[in-house]
Amino acid sequence: MTGLPAILDAAAHGRFPAADGSVTVVPQPDRRDAGVIAFTAHSVVFTDEDPQWVRETLAGLDCDTLAATMNPRFLAALMDRTGRAMDTVDLLTVSDALPGPPPIPLVETDEAAHPRVVRAHKHRDGVRMWTCDDGLLTLGRGVAGRWEASIEVAEGARHRGTGRALATAARHLVPDGGVVWAQQSPGNARSVRVFQAAGFRPVGSEAVLFAR
Repeated sequence: MTGLPAILDAAAHGRFPAADGSVTVVPQPDRRDAGVIAFTAHSVVFTDEDPQWVRETLAGLDCDTLAATMNPRFLAALMDRTGRAMDTVDLLTVSDALPGPPPIPLVETDEAAHPRVVRAHKHRDGVRMWTCDDGLLTLGRGVAGRWEASIEVAEGARHRGTGRALATAARHLVPDGGVVWAQQSPGNARSVRVFQAAGFRPVGSEAVLFAR
């Protein structure tokens, strides 16, 4: 196992770190992103902090060792140590590219004021945005340069299949025929269902720490 890009690429193709209860500490892929990805019985902490500090902090927690990296006390200690902040612990999902045009008519736009786009620019590079009558889709390069998608559907247009169509569209629009990633808050059951219906596979949980 090497750096985070290689770990993510392997996971995207079904090759996961050994489920042996251990923690791998790797350097941050860039200055913007640090954090934790918890796979089945194996966590990866990506930070430029001292790996010994990570291991000693985890050892000092009175909790299930298989879930220690996602313990709020560890995440709080990591934020304090790095001076960073985070939003939520997300479900991390991935899907392969699909050929041909998207299943829904989309118009690419450079609208920069939409809150979804503002957030995308905060966490991703090279952000592109497409809209339809009832929603929008963004694609950009996020953690370790991976392609990440996000969608938003107008409240009055829910339960019409628009969300699934937009999530599927991301698979058609991802450049170079690669894989596309998406994060969903576990409590947002609608979003979880939409992305899984569109063919996104759960691979783990993720907490991304960003500069304040």
